[in-house]
Amino acid sequence: MEASEVLEFVARLQHITEVPDTRSAIDLIEALETVKSASAALQASASDAVATMTSAERKAMGKPKSAWRTGVASQIGLARRESPNKGGRYLRLARALVHEMPHTHARLLAGDLNEWRASILVRETDCLTADDRREIDKRMCSDPSVLKNKGDNAIEATARALAAELDASAVVEKRAKAFRERRTGSRPLPDCMGEFSTLTSMDRVLSMWATLRRDADSIAGVGDEPRTRDQIMADLAYERITGAATATAGAPVAVNLVISDETLLGAGTKSAHLDGYGDIPAAIARHLVSEACTNSNGKKDVTTLTLRRLYANPDSGALTAMESKSRHFPTGLARLIDVRDRSCRTPWCDAPIRHRDHILPHARGGETSAHNGAGLCAACNQAKEAEGWKSEPRPKKAGVVHIYDFETPTGHGYTSEAPRMPVARRYPSFVEDDLVLELGWAA
Repeated sequence: MEASEVLEFVARLQHITEVPDTRSAIDLIEALETVKSASAALQASASDAVATMTSAERKAMGKPKSAWRTGVASQIGLARRESPNKGGRYLRLARALVHEMPHTHARLLAGDLNEWRASILVRETDCLTADDRREIDKRMCSDPSVLKNKGDNAIEATARALAAELDASAVVEKRAKAFRERRTGSRPLPDCMGEFSTLTSMDRVLSMWATLRRDADSIAGVGDEPRTRDQIMADLAYERITGAATATAGAPVAVNLVISDETLLGAGTKSAHLDGYGDIPAAIARHLVSEACTNSNGKKDVTTLTLRRLYANPDSGALTAMESKSRHFPTGLARLIDVRDRSCRTPWCDAPIRHRDHILPHARGGETSAHNGAGLCAACNQAKEAEGWKSEPRPKKAGVVHIYDFETPTGHGYTSEAPRMPVARRYPSFVEDDLVLELGWAA
């Protein structure tokens, strides 16, 4: 099947504007769900084909085995409008379905499984040998009736039980490996909120949660305490991790907030950018600054803040460029690129910046400058070093933010555009100059 045939079918779907009755609407929903599952199965086949053919080509070129699939996951991620990390997960899913779990792949193609439930089966059997994995695939998916009407939890439990039956030691080692990979993480949530998580063994999770609940129960409802138990538990977790006297005091660890002078020092409404989260409303940004310079005694202390002045084009929002004669990006230039790009510049990849990369390679005459530099995560930087990747910055143009184009080994082109900076004025703020002089903030 050619991509053009699929797009013709999509065009037909796009012309469906109404359905005659509720029964027809439900039938359409069910049919489209089958289409989604079948599409996922075909994507898996195509993803495996890309990996197989790319490996064969690079092997024939005499490339080392370690380089046979470099960048393939990134290409799949770009094609699916996802990050390279997710592209890698989709590639691993595809390889497992095509080579070791043909019955699961068939159920996905038929619409009896969706992509998530197929990934559950792959995940719960990834510790087994290929033969054991094929056995579970046969037991669970060769007969469509086995999985009929079963939800996520039931499928997961069945696969886990069969895995333990076939190779208990492998399951035990899988759990031990998972514990070795314990970690913490954070992710942004709507309304300027965030989630801090800890991945560890279930017994530790239950112990931590029970301790917070017990202590919160002793505070909630006592005297004039206005907070709910959930609020108290969240505040206790913050206090115990940071050592803060109260959860209302400013955070002791610095964060980067990019904000225009008018928004910070006046009544500007231009949103600010909080590093690691994204754009936030002006009023909330000012509140965060005020909170950050409030000490544990509730008094203002501006010495806890550092103000660094950055200059951006008021029309394009592009930062003023810097250049260096060095092949490596010096600290100041690297900081400028980090502030400008905010996260990895590869489309659909929101990973933190880990490398400052020459868009046009240094070996091909690319200069060490903000214009020829881009912030990338480690995976994207490694991917573009593979055979066949090309990238080049667009010429500087007044009123346009930083843009560069790149091409993958298959000839598919993509564009990366830097986000606009929060700018509000075309001239320095006299209020800011006064604060720099009177309060000792670092310019």
